Amino acid sequence: MPGTFEPRTVDVGGVAYRYQVWLPPHLPARPGPVILFLHGAGERGDDGGAQTRVGLGPALERDPARWPLLAVFPQCRREVGWRGPMLRQALAALDETVLEFGCDPARQYLTGISMGAFGSWRLALETPDRFAAIVPVCGGLDAPPAVLYRAGGHAGMEPYDASAQLLRGLPAWVFHGAADGVIPVEESRRVVDVLRAAGADVRYTEYPGAGHNSWDQAYSEPDLPSWLLGRKR
Repeated sequence: MPGTFEPRTVDVGGVAYRYQVWLPPHLPARPGPVILFLHGAGERGDDGGAQTRVGLGPALERDPARWPLLAVFPQCRREVGWRGPMLRQALAALDETVLEFGCDPARQYLTGISMGAFGSWRLALETPDRFAAIVPVCGGLDAPPAVLYRAGGHAGMEPYDASAQLLRGLPAWVFHGAADGVIPVEESRRVVDVLRAAGADVRYTEYPGAGHNSWDQAYSEPDLPSWLLGRKR
């Protein structure tokens, strides 16, 4: 029995945003785990479906038994990135899914590819206590200054170091292709280095010879689902 994508709409600030919820063949017992997926630049739009066809979506369809969780697929509008209103509508879609399906607040996960990986780091910085683990694929740091210098922050620190201090309690598994010609692999290497220096629980997998599409390999990693599901807030 295959899993299914179910269309949904969320209203944020009077604007309707379409998203999809992946339901596995057998729903986990409540409260169950849920993952938020942020797509790349090529899937932007408002058709409500393109974001399911690259990255995590195909991995779920190929082998749903490996992923005993729900997944939320918001869609970023054209000509913008995962910032501001786009991240707010992504969180709103996640909130609605958690409420509708009785998901476990302590087992919310975050992943993204390319532009969505940048968005994942940014969302993690803006909500450092929300997610149990993060999986950015072929991205890099997008650190909002207002977050880095908020009360109790790390004024005067270099943005990467300040980000590491804010994220050191968030487990991360980072992926990147060594031959990525779109987003240089140094973007992920630098984030991983500062997180490790801060004592964070971070894993890093770099694929020799792989280009920008490292997400198919990443989401096929045998240990990734169990690694995620073993994390709780």
